[in-house]
Amino acid sequence: MLAVRLPKKLENELNHFATKLNLTKTSIVKEALILFFQTQEKSQEKSPYELGKTLFGKYDSKQNNLSYTYKNRLKDKLSEKYNINR
Repeated sequence: MLAVRLPKKLENELNHFATKLNLTKTSIVKEALILFFQTQEKSQEKSPYELGKTLFGKYDSKQNNLSYTYKNRLKDKLSEKYNINR
């Protein structure tokens, strides 16, 4: 059992929607709490970036130009490979 004091405006809104939707105030508050808890859990989950940031090249290599110099680096590596094998 839980008793909650609401500001008058919020209580009036709750009464309005309970009547309009033909629901009990208790069911509306329960649903609101469920949505609140789900939102809080999602906000505390790590983002894809946070999960993978240790795997991204810039941070391990300390080079911040890896994404736009890859063609030159690839050409250099291929040149080295084929010059050595000849």
